[in-house]
Amino acid sequence: MYELLKRDGLAKRGRFTTVHGVVETPVFMNVGTAAAIKGAVSTDDLREIKTQVELSNTYHLHVRPGDEVVKKLGGLHKFMVWDKPILTDSGGFQVFSLAGLRKIKEEGVHFHSHIDGKKIFMGPEESMQIQSNLASTIAMAFDECPASTKDRDYIERSVARTSRWLRRCKAEMERLNSLPDTINPHQLLFGINQGGILEDVRIAHAQEIAELDLPGYAIGGLAVGESHEEMYRILDAVVPYLPLEKPTYLMGVGTPANILEAVDRGVDFFDCVYPTRNGRHGHVYTNHGKLNLFNAKYELDDRPIEEGCGCPVCRKYSRAYIRHLLKAKEMLGMRFCVLHNLYFYNTMMEEIRAAIEEGRYKEYKKQKLEGMAQGQKG
Repeated sequence: MYELLKRDGLAKRGRFTTVHGVVETPVFMNVGTAAAIKGAVSTDDLREIKTQVELSNTYHLHVRPGDEVVKKLGGLHKFMVWDKPILTDSGGFQVFSLAGLRKIKEEGVHFHSHIDGKKIFMGPEESMQIQSNLASTIAMAFDECPASTKDRDYIERSVARTSRWLRRCKAEMERLNSLPDTINPHQLLFGINQGGILEDVRIAHAQEIAELDLPGYAIGGLAVGESHEEMYRILDAVVPYLPLEKPTYLMGVGTPANILEAVDRGVDFFDCVYPTRNGRHGHVYTNHGKLNLFNAKYELDDRPIEEGCGCPVCRKYSRAYIRHLLKAKEMLGMRFCVLHNLYFYNTMMEEIRAAIEEGRYKEYKKQKLEGMAQGQKG
């Protein structure tokens, strides 16, 4: 399970042992919504760019190809040919993002598929059953992610329901893990803290779910429209109330700066679509800020995306060539940018772990943020 190896201030350096391998934390999980990283990135690529955990989406895989199909083919690891840990989210975020297509009740949520309009019902038990069929390493509890703009009464009622759903998730996962035909009987359940940007609601919910002694805990419902300052304020308030000896996962975050700040507040699991989404639009991350490779100034630039970068792209290809591919709408250009960005994130997490181990995290964070900010100005 989780071993806390070192603390530097509130920053945590940990090791999370699972049935599919060991995860060194802090970790950035590479997002492969439909069992693939967008941008024509294979699982062989993921191994080469030092990916530790791949994250897939319960709702999307339930809709297509169907979790029963994945189960018949041996589970998600076998399906996508990936032997390291996989985390599946619960479908709960779609309760938030598909607000126009759903109806929330105590038993669960009635959806209309975003693909064909077909009626779907998902509650805690259904989410656990789908994730059990996918046989991921870590399954996320089914929750509601209330918008931070909702009033206090709505958020309090929503959080209370999320707590009731979490208990149902735990009971159902224990049942599923005991069945003889379960592909991964060692599947782990992470609970999710909610409460919008209301500190007292967040803290009370953290205290309540911590009592369930789950393998890990996530902070959900942030990076969904509130300011960065509000997000950091909530992290300052709530992280101390989540178990120190369990991994803390900040869902859907974020930019390199967000990650650096959240690590400093005790968070050690992250995921975000930014590196892949930005890469598909020709935006690449460097230690000197973000570059837009569509810019004309890179037309004759024979340097790599970043000097000294060890990614498979920077070792061989120039900015000029990648810009040409992007302008010509060749998929290879998009693939190169995504590979570089994921390598950048994964390498940054390696640097973060080393800085915590050596007791110099504050200094590292300051230098990293200054470097990226200075580059953006230039």
